Amino acid sequence: MNNYALIVIIVAYLAVLFFIAFLAEKKKKSKWVNNPYVYTLSLAVYCSAWTYYGSVGIAANSGIDFLPIYLGPVIAAPLWILVLRKVIRISNQNKISSIADFISLRYGNNRFLGALVTLICLFGTIPYISLQLKAVSETFEIIADGTSYVSTTILDDSTFYVALLLAIFATFFGTQNTDASEKHTGIITAVAFESILKLAFFLIIGMYITFYLFDGTTDIYSQVAEMDDFKELTSLSGLEDGFNWFFMIALSFMAIFLLPRQFQVSVLENNREKYLKKAIWLFPLYLLLFNVFVIFIAWAGKIKLGNSANAEYYSLLLPLENGNSFLATLVFLGGFSAVISMVVVSTLALSIMVSNNLIIPYGFLDKFKKSHTERNEKYIKNIRRISIFSITITAYFFYVSFSKQLSLYSIGLISFVVIAQLAPCFFIGLFWNRGSSKGAIVGIITGFCIIVYTLLLPFAFTAFTGSDNFTQYGLYGIAALKPYALFGIDFLSPPAHAFFWSIFFNLLSYLVFSIVSKGNYRERNYAEMFVDSVNFTALQDSALIWKGEAYVADIKNVLVRFLGEKKATRALNIFFTKYKLPQDTQLADARLVNFSEKLLTGSIGSASAKILIASVVKEEEISLVEVLRILEESKENIVSNNILLEKSVELSQLSSQLKDVNQELIDKDKQKDEFLDTVAHELKTPITGIRAATELLMDDEDDMPKEIKKQFLTNILQDSDRLGRLINNILDFEKLETGRLSLEFQYLDIQETIKKAVANTQHIAAKKGIALSIKNKHRFKINYDEDRILQVLTNLISNAIKFCEPETGHIEIEYQLENAILEIAVTDNGKGVAQEDMEYLFDKFYQSKHQNTIKPAGSGLGLAITKQIIEKHHGKIWVDKTLKSGARFVFTLPIS
Repeated sequence: MNNYALIVIIVAYLAVLFFIAFLAEKKKKSKWVNNPYVYTLSLAVYCSAWTYYGSVGIAANSGIDFLPIYLGPVIAAPLWILVLRKVIRISNQNKISSIADFISLRYGNNRFLGALVTLICLFGTIPYISLQLKAVSETFEIIADGTSYVSTTILDDSTFYVALLLAIFATFFGTQNTDASEKHTGIITAVAFESILKLAFFLIIGMYITFYLFDGTTDIYSQVAEMDDFKELTSLSGLEDGFNWFFMIALSFMAIFLLPRQFQVSVLENNREKYLKKAIWLFPLYLLLFNVFVIFIAWAGKIKLGNSANAEYYSLLLPLENGNSFLATLVFLGGFSAVISMVVVSTLALSIMVSNNLIIPYGFLDKFKKSHTERNEKYIKNIRRISIFSITITAYFFYVSFSKQLSLYSIGLISFVVIAQLAPCFFIGLFWNRGSSKGAIVGIITGFCIIVYTLLLPFAFTAFTGSDNFTQYGLYGIAALKPYALFGIDFLSPPAHAFFWSIFFNLLSYLVFSIVSKGNYRERNYAEMFVDSVNFTALQDSALIWKGEAYVADIKNVLVRFLGEKKATRALNIFFTKYKLPQDTQLADARLVNFSEKLLTGSIGSASAKILIASVVKEEEISLVEVLRILEESKENIVSNNILLEKSVELSQLSSQLKDVNQELIDKDKQKDEFLDTVAHELKTPITGIRAATELLMDDEDDMPKEIKKQFLTNILQDSDRLGRLINNILDFEKLETGRLSLEFQYLDIQETIKKAVANTQHIAAKKGIALSIKNKHRFKINYDEDRILQVLTNLISNAIKFCEPETGHIEIEYQLENAILEIAVTDNGKGVAQEDMEYLFDKFYQSKHQNTIKPAGSGLGLAITKQIIEKHHGKIWVDKTLKSGARFVFTLPIS
């Protein structure tokens, strides 16, 4: 492909990324850019050019040794809930803007420690950035197909312009705000988009090579198995390789937490802690998918291209070898995506560290004190912009001077080993409050010096002198000081060897100096906060131990220089409102001092914030005993507050429950009164009728015609029957309610019982011209109390008759056996049941809301008794809500 066409593709691709990042910045609050999937995909910035190309190279040359770099993060992912969540919580509480700020704050805002961590990150990351530029340069030359030429100056080198474009991208979207703790939504969304592309393109090339150039994985395996070095490529050679694997897994485990770019995306760009639940399984899945075809691409390259080509670029060379330039371009863009993500996020993270922990605290603080808000904001942004460009250009020159002589894999491992020196003070400091700044500083310096001796010097001496005497014989010819076999340990690979000895002496120094030297009161204070961060969350502003004299006006003047008058005033008003302090408060306390430091931390770093606030307050030294006493009181107060809060919640819940129960009793009492009124009325009605008819018969016994006398006697009989039924219903209901009603179960045919119920109600139905029918003709024998089930059926059929229209009414009784349950239904085509009454028809004291206008014929106890009888049989009864016209009452009886 013509190199100018390739440049056009690169520029167009960068323009697409700019557009995506721009849209994301405009819609920061949209769920499309704030979700666990974008967060998880941003974590895939871990998969840089080293993953895209270097893994294939190491797989081709060393077999399965590429795996440990990915096993470490997979092992680390489940621990994110414990470790990373704690780190995110602390960072959010204290407006942390970088890993240097985080470690510096843990050890009492130690300025030198923050600067040291920044330098370690620079030494560890700049070679890594140069690795990315090396990958871009070499892949550009491969895909340009001989149309590119060797550059003799910077201005002729396309890699330089790529680095410049990446620096512009990071500058534009990374320095919008002076507060570096603000989320960089545009960059993170672009990184997530690139993570999708690089994975998709890598999978496409993997499938192309495996299933198009070869006949699947079996074909590749069978061909590579014939090679002489096949056994070495597919197995570990004893215990020595096992140790190498162990140390490489440990190295990558630490890197996933400590790499500046990983800390940036996993901690500082996290919007919600709950995103971790998705990330702990989705991120390992992403790594798994990325590595599915690595070994097959490596083997395919060895088969097709042999050792003549650079194994790291087999994924690019194989499609070109077969004339597929389009697929090769996709692979190039996938690798370019991996480069962009790594370089942009890394330079952003490093620029914040350089700004907040090197340049500002060691050179610009005095200038900030004298300048006004707008100028300070301009200074901060310009410092970060210059830092981004300086870091990128430095990485470019490292690439030009050194990277061409090293593989992607070796450069990546050097960076990992350097960054791993932060591990003891980072991880142990989270869970051990005795860890001191002196221990952290001595440990990091010791570990780094050992890396220089065991890893960097051998390479430098060989590169500049052309001799490997230093490597072969050690310093002054002392065998125990051989850089690759220190103290006789000669079976580890150089990176694993350097990692083992550096971490060993780093950890030893950290522990020894932390035990023998006690940190100052401020250091111990933050140590307690970090270790016990969960309990201190509620009192984070008051947890700082501070004693001295400070004035609100002086602190406000400092805040105004960086935040502006409006933001500073609003922040102080929020603080005074939160702690219920008068707005005209003049003397500042520990809470305000801590609160002010946090406000400044995002803009200038925790160390500089501490220095600036300290410059306007008169602080008194506090003894360690006093620190411990105050901290203990704080803990006791927190425990007491938690207990009181729990009691308050319990009382509130109990009060709510009592209120509900009281309301329920009132409602039931009201229902019971209404029910008793109804029952009394129902009892009075037949008694009044009986009394009136009897009086008439007594007064006009001789003169009354026989027909009228017979009618009165019939009325007396009907009212007596009604009165008897009502009394029986009340007695039945009372027995059922109190559990005194015993059932007499018999093994009977349900069809016969249904026929009896129909016979009992047939004459009533016939009078209204209503048809009664039994749909099912099958016979089922089950255990039940026939009298009571007959009572249920009679009640349901009588109700159906009552609400059916004369002459056109039809009632159907059906039953069926299903899942060891007999289901019986009474269906009519009457006026149906009102929707609002369906839920309450079987309630014992429920009265229809139409009670006052439409007086029902009956006591209203029938359905309540019916429900009780069915439940005594361990069955259920309900109204079918799906019926559009008429009513359908269904009840069940268990077979057993």
